[in-house]
Amino acid sequence: MRITTAFAAAGIALAALTGTAAVAGTAPVYTGTFSNVALSGYDPVAYFKQNMPVKGSDEFKTTWNGAEWHFANAADLAAFKAEPTKYAPQYGGYCAWAVSKGSTASGDPKVWKIVDNKLYINYSPEIGVKWSKNIPANIQAADANWPKIISK
Repeated sequence: MRITTAFAAAGIALAALTGTAAVAGTAPVYTGTFSNVALSGYDPVAYFKQNMPVKGSDEFKTTWNGAEWHFANAADLAAFKAEPTKYAPQYGGYCAWAVSKGSTASGDPKVWKIVDNKLYINYSPEIGVKWSKNIPANIQAADANWPKIISK
């Protein structure tokens, strides 16, 4: 019985470190285990304006929805402050495919897609390919799952 408990504790610890398996107590924005910075410091507005991920700067930052957000310039910071929900990634930047499956996983800001003027982040290029095979159904499932995931 002690060995089973030790393995369970190790699994929980690993999930906490990786941020991939824990659903209970999910923060509204994915920031990683040792950080409070959303999107690993990438500028959420740049995805829309430059059609690519652009690393933000400590010089241009704000706090929103429990996380710190970084921007490449003052104009992007101002745009985000004016309409944060327009630019913030869906599901708080957690992997959109994982959320569609009823779970959470970290999001890689370099694996992204804008669909109907909304930003979606995925865990890896391979998961991004899986998610892209049926985007409408995956979004529908993730939209239904997200309120349940975030409220746990």
